[in-house]
Amino acid sequence: MKPSCERTLQARTVRSIGEIAADDWDRLVPPDNPFLSHAFLRILEASNSASARTGWQPCHLVVEDEGGLVAAAPLYAKSHSYGEYVFDHGWAEGYRRAGGRYYPKLQVAVPFTPVPGPRLLARDDAARIVLVRSLAALTDQLGLSSLHVTFCTEKDAASLREAGFLERRGIQFHWHNDGYGSFEDWLGRLRSAKRKMVRKEREQVCAAGITIETHHGADLDPALLDAFYPFYRATVDKRWGNAYLTRDFFRRLGTELKERVVLVVARHRGRMVAGALNLIGQETLYGRQWGCLEEFAFLHFEACYYQAIAFAIRHGLSRVEAGAQGIHKLHRGYAPVWTHSAHYLPDPAFRDAVARFLAAERRQQELEMEEYRSLLPYRHAP
Repeated sequence: MKPSCERTLQARTVRSIGEIAADDWDRLVPPDNPFLSHAFLRILEASNSASARTGWQPCHLVVEDEGGLVAAAPLYAKSHSYGEYVFDHGWAEGYRRAGGRYYPKLQVAVPFTPVPGPRLLARDDAARIVLVRSLAALTDQLGLSSLHVTFCTEKDAASLREAGFLERRGIQFHWHNDGYGSFEDWLGRLRSAKRKMVRKEREQVCAAGITIETHHGADLDPALLDAFYPFYRATVDKRWGNAYLTRDFFRRLGTELKERVVLVVARHRGRMVAGALNLIGQETLYGRQWGCLEEFAFLHFEACYYQAIAFAIRHGLSRVEAGAQGIHKLHRGYAPVWTHSAHYLPDPAFRDAVARFLAAERRQQELEMEEYRSLLPYRHAP
């Protein structure tokens, strides 16, 4: 076997995750992030959720040596900027006004999933370097406006910055388990006013006649995921009006990846009226979709945030990641954290303009982060 410094590494794209052996892909993926698993990406594609029809054409980049797969990135050709949660619509409009064609672009991401995690999946540093260079080279060869690596790790962002990518940050709100023994133990760490607020909100949900069920793993009836689909559609119709995830996505999730699913179901007089879909890793509970067909005060907070905290404490999880945006999470114990993305823009003038925008955005974010931290509801820093 050749020394690693002498091996030949070759990069290529594949049109479907199904062209890559599941074991080979999953060996590159950390066990705590179910969204990067071969099974989850396959479900997105097989259900026609991530497809050319929805503007997410798979073209995954892989790096191989004589022994097989050594690096990969979940890569998509995008015909729009929806379903990403790192917003570049202004960049697209500016590029268009300057006479450029912004779309199609390339996106390294998990579609419709604002969950931070590694995007440069590599066995070693040599493979990682080839992967990064190949992403930039592919963008250049295709003559595209840009390539975006979103919700990557800080380590990924640093590697990409060294390769000439622009780094961008965002802010999410995550709950961290400080060794709490129970939900009441966590409540005891809150300031008095916030503790009373949480109790009042939960009491109002109970007083409305709502019962809460949590279904996980073997306890999860796959039919519940099918029943959840109208709730997902209800939220989409209210906010965006474009449902990317198909009904088949939820059905497949309930059969092919049910051991990773935590579904919170709210019932009123026996009828399912709301639900919150989560996925679970080794150390983290990831909040994903929420939906309701009838409005009840504070039910969203109960199903999405308080039930997630209670589940994490019961199962000894380190944190809850509750998705994108939402300053209301801050007041319920979810602390602000930085998220990272990196952007390759071959056009020098366009790159300079975006770099100036990012510098101004970063200064504003520093002020926001300082304010958010001051608003945490804990008596002492968690």
